[in-house]
Amino acid sequence: MSDSESAAAFAISLARKRGSDEIGPDELLLGCLQTRSQFGIVELGTWRFDLEELGVDWLEAPGTRTPTLAYSPGAVEIFDRAARIARADGAKTMRVDHLLAAFAAEDSGLMGDLKAKHGITSAAWRAALGTGVRRSERGGQVRETVAEPAEGSGEGSAAEYLTPEEAAEALGVHVQTLRAYVRSGKLPALRLAGERAIRIRRGDLEKVFERVQPGKESEPKTGT
Repeated sequence: MSDSESAAAFAISLARKRGSDEIGPDELLLGCLQTRSQFGIVELGTWRFDLEELGVDWLEAPGTRTPTLAYSPGAVEIFDRAARIARADGAKTMRVDHLLAAFAAEDSGLMGDLKAKHGITSAAWRAALGTGVRRSERGGQVRETVAEPAEGSGEGSAAEYLTPEEAAEALGVHVQTLRAYVRSGKLPALRLAGERAIRIRRGDLEKVFERVQPGKESEPKTGT
């Protein structure tokens, strides 16, 4: 399980514990901080966050990695922003640091509270993350630790039926954004007989696009 998957699993556990019917940005942020913590303490730049003070039982093991709760529009937007950050970073997969960097633009909820309490600015938050990327020594050289693609990701695959991960990569969005397309009916999907797994026809991917009218190149709608 990659660190971003571990953060998502912890966020799911938090949402369930709180009796919420969806995973919001606050749960996602706490999941990211928990994944990056050591003994319940997160050190990021000059800041130190105690998960216990944030109401998190850091000794609690993450739940199942298969989400049974929906992500809120705000959380999906964070995932989408993190995917763009990961691509700009040249990373093969999204890491927790990319998700945390995506929170730099947030001024509400838990992130807003942390900014107000600790005097955090967007630029300072991103700078702290940039200097704190996890690295490992291999053969005397320091290399960035990057999670391997998920098994069956089929990078470069030309298969007609794609997994959600493959379809998300083809569209350039996060997999949770793609699942939101499926839930809303924007993107057709098929379920394997007798199983939970779904597949998306490659030819159906174009259905999530809409033609841009000349002179109306506005920002895309959020919340999907």
